[in-house]
Amino acid sequence: MDDLKLTLTVFATVLFAEMGDKTQLATLLFSADGSVGRWRIFVAASLALILATAIGVIGGAWVSRLVPAQSLQQIAGVGFVLIGFWTLWSSR
Repeated sequence: MDDLKLTLTVFATVLFAEMGDKTQLATLLFSADGSVGRWRIFVAASLALILATAIGVIGGAWVSRLVPAQSLQQIAGVGFVLIGFWTLWSSR
C-alpha cells in the first residue's frame, strides 16, 4: 500500500506542478499552430517530459548517495523560498 501511496503522491505532485507552467503554455502555443500535427506535438512533449523526469530520477539517486534525504529536503525548501523571494523582489 505504501508503494501505491508514493506513486499517487508523485503523480499528483508532478501533475499539479506542471499545470499552467511555461512548458504547458509552450505546448499549447505549438498546438494552436495548425501547421503541425497535434499528435506529433503530444508525442514530442511527452518524450521531453519523460527524459527530464529520467534525468531527475537518476540525478536524485546519485545525489542521495552523497547527501542524506533530510538534508536534501531542507536544501530544496530553502531553495524554493529563496526563489519565491527573488521572484517577488524582481517584480517590483
